[in-house]
Amino acid sequence: MANSNKDQVEEIYDQVVDLTEYAKRQPWWNRLFGNNSGPVAEKYSVATQIAIGGASGWCAGYLFQKVGKLAATAVGGGLLLLQIANNSGYIQVDWKRVEKEVNKAKKQLKKGTNQAVPELNTFVDKATAFVKKNIVVTSGFAGGFLLGLAS
Repeated sequence: MANSNKDQVEEIYDQVVDLTEYAKRQPWWNRLFGNNSGPVAEKYSVATQIAIGGASGWCAGYLFQKVGKLAATAVGGGLLLLQIANNSGYIQVDWKRVEKEVNKAKKQLKKGTNQAVPELNTFVDKATAFVKKNIVVTSGFAGGFLLGLAS
């Protein structure tokens, strides 16, 4: 009886297709992601990659949510205290000077965007190459990140 169960399990296992190898043989996979899908795909199973990506994505999403709430609270609270202090007469804000400084910063940002484009393009190219090489891990990370934001 035990041998028949063992034989059935082995037979089922032999029939299961390794998804990474199957996907690599498909023409759409090669057109989309290239011939090799990276070192991670060759070391671990698909389930392990999704689990690692999902767990790390959930942690990152959860921290992003908490830090985002803290930053929004700090900025909003600071602006509220500044407005209360201004209305109470504790401080005097020179709004004309603030507007002039903001406009000056806008001009500097417009000039700086043209200079930063090559660096941004190389970063985007590197990120795209990483995602193509590790598509399973990054998709697990994206799903986990969204779950982390929602929790």
